Amino acid sequence: MTHTLILASGSTIRAQLLTKARVPFEVQVARIDEESFRAAMEADDISPRDMADHLAEFKAARVADRNPEALVLGCDQVLDFRGRALAKPDSPETAVAQLGFLAGTTHDLHSAIVLFDHGQPVWRHVGRVRMTMRPLSADYIKGYVARNWQEIRHCVGGYQLEEEGARLFSRIDGDFFTVLGLPLLPLLDHLAVRGVIET
Repeated sequence: MTHTLILASGSTIRAQLLTKARVPFEVQVARIDEESFRAAMEADDISPRDMADHLAEFKAARVADRNPEALVLGCDQVLDFRGRALAKPDSPETAVAQLGFLAGTTHDLHSAIVLFDHGQPVWRHVGRVRMTMRPLSADYIKGYVARNWQEIRHCVGGYQLEEEGARLFSRIDGDFFTVLGLPLLPLLDHLAVRGVIET
């Protein structure tokens, strides 16, 4: 068994989390048509939780096909608003609209990770966090998006909790790493069991 770990994600924050935890890895971004894949799952009434899991597995499988001897980690995060999956905003106007109807309500974030070894899925985890957003004025939402668009356009829900996005919330029930898109503690436990990292 090889101990080479490949992160099949271009997410800067996921890479930072692994780096700060001193997990050796390299990055190979999975090139997939995510919008079409999501649309197909929505048409089949796949739940947001399972959608995150399927997308993480699909990304890992794509990179594992090119690296059959490596451990490959696929990741995905889906925002679940009352059973409806929300994607990353494609424009500032979309971000303003999304934040407008999320304001004053509670939604779930599902962060999925799937590990492949020798081309096969061997471990998976889906973390769930309940996010309660405080009531927000239309002016604040527009200003928030204008100030932060370049960063939040890559984020489901249109916010970054580790930045000004913390001001949007009154309560968070769950793991902070899961909010950031990588359930780090379960992953570290599994990597330790596999001998990828020392404990």
